[in-house]
Amino acid sequence: MSGAIQVELHHGSATDVGLVREVNEDAYLADPPVFVVADGMGGHDRGDIASALVVEEFSRLAADGFDAQRGAEAVAATLEAVQDRILAYDAEQRAAGAPSTFSAGTTAVVALLVEQEGEPLWLLANVGDSRIYRVAERRLEQVSVDHSLVQELVDTGQISADAAAVHPSRNVITRALGGSALPGGVSGEADFFLIPLASAERLLLCSDGVSGMITDDQIAAILAECDDPRDAADKVVAAAVAAGGRDNATAVVVDVVGLSHQKPYDSDAQRVSLEQKLGALP
Repeated sequence: MSGAIQVELHHGSATDVGLVREVNEDAYLADPPVFVVADGMGGHDRGDIASALVVEEFSRLAADGFDAQRGAEAVAATLEAVQDRILAYDAEQRAAGAPSTFSAGTTAVVALLVEQEGEPLWLLANVGDSRIYRVAERRLEQVSVDHSLVQELVDTGQISADAAAVHPSRNVITRALGGSALPGGVSGEADFFLIPLASAERLLLCSDGVSGMITDDQIAAILAECDDPRDAADKVVAAAVAAGGRDNATAVVVDVVGLSHQKPYDSDAQRVSLEQKLGALP
């Protein structure tokens, strides 16, 4: 990443296949300053391949670097590369004898540290119903807007948010990467959000195997009790599995360290904690 952004980020991540699925079709990336969660679409062909392609392309972005002042262009180009690769994969599978309806698909949420007029900011993007939450002054808020049928019903006032949580069509998404053979021509277009670091001291990126199993209040309580982002990610995923684990569950938690009004846990203590967890210290 070009530019002069000097921000320390601490992060943790966790994933679990859950109690029902046989394959974990979620994938994630935590490679500062790039963070991603992708949820391969269950019930469609090789969602695990589609989500893996998301991580591969964003891993390349993290490794090659990007212009911190043109982050949205970098993310859009990477998502386009993912889309192209998924469609090419679909075509290869059909040519090899797969049904004409073969269609891999995945959601994606992305957090990227960028710069605008010399100030570091979070650039957030989402396609589908995986979510991005922010925590500021210990308050949890969903930043991303679900690309789902029930969210459209909520937005038009046809159902309440509470009704959406238990609606029989709550898993029907209206945007995804891939999905070339899906009815209705599902769009892969992302929504973008640009927010100051001070308004997002902590970010949570998660698949709907988390947000669909535990409430925002439960998520907020877990994040509030865990200073270490690795513990926070582990406990969020564990809570989703304990609540029924009907889907793969994945969480990436990212903390911005060193903001003037923050009182972050000590980074050296975090590193010692990691060594202890790995058994390197008594």
